[in-house]
Amino acid sequence: MTLRLPSPAAPLKIGTRGSPLALAQAHETRDRLAAAFHLPGDAFEIVVIKTTGDDRSMIAADRPLKEIGNKGLFTKEIEEAMIAGRIDIAVHSMKDMPTEQPAGLVLDCYLPREDTRDAFISPHVDTIHALPTGAVVGTSSLRRRAQLLNRRADLRVVEFRGNVQTRLKKLHDDVAQATFLAMAGLNRMNMTDVPKTPIAPEDMLPAIAQGAIGIERRADDDTAAEMLAAIHDTPTALRLAAERSFLARLDGSCDTPIAGLAELDGGTLRLRGEILRPDGSQSHAGERNGPVADGAAMGSDLADELLGHAGPGFFDWRVA
Repeated sequence: MTLRLPSPAAPLKIGTRGSPLALAQAHETRDRLAAAFHLPGDAFEIVVIKTTGDDRSMIAADRPLKEIGNKGLFTKEIEEAMIAGRIDIAVHSMKDMPTEQPAGLVLDCYLPREDTRDAFISPHVDTIHALPTGAVVGTSSLRRRAQLLNRRADLRVVEFRGNVQTRLKKLHDDVAQATFLAMAGLNRMNMTDVPKTPIAPEDMLPAIAQGAIGIERRADDDTAAEMLAAIHDTPTALRLAAERSFLARLDGSCDTPIAGLAELDGGTLRLRGEILRPDGSQSHAGERNGPVADGAAMGSDLADELLGHAGPGFFDWRVA
């Protein structure tokens, strides 16, 4: 079959959220595809789609994500547009992606992974431990909230929603003394002037799939499948197979504090995972090391171990 490449007259439509970071990720995807197939930039059209998680009134009110809904907050409307044929592919931050895709859609292309670490953001101090007793820290992430309170139970944590720029403005307005962002997002937007300190995974294990971009397509779109195969990064896929298996076994969602990170060393994969109660009062962590090919099985096995340590009722706060 001859591959029918997109053209300015019939561009490939790339769906994305409208935040500066989401647009940066969509442009990276476009540029990689254009380079791989020697196409002009206008052979692609970036289509911005507003998702439930992007509701400005909810962001302004700092409504917690768990009050809006669980899985698919940043993906549902984009996937609906793809199923309807309004876009051809969708670019996602993999940390936002549910572990299962809707019928007819496939997620099998990942770009090379960026820095996986969290960044501690504060104009006053460089680390969590340097914050004064009772300091206010802003975050919308249940994982970060739980990890922070597990390490510093004296701190006061407030809801802090919005894209990177919105959260930085809140910090500037003294809504909080510190917050967190992903190093990957700051790097992708070249935000070198942000007062950030990378946090080692040993101090704060990142979100599952943090720093990874995934590109979703329709299962029956052979053109998209062949084009995306040309920019797919296998090492990222191997790492995410382990992390997302760990998440899937735990049935992770927006109201579940779960962290995990897989790293490659030649043919060996190291997977670390952590589950916490939202108030930080309990944390269970562990790791697995083994052949890369066993990554998915390692993820499921580590999840079972941590569930065994946690005991029944550990996730009793979750929304059904």
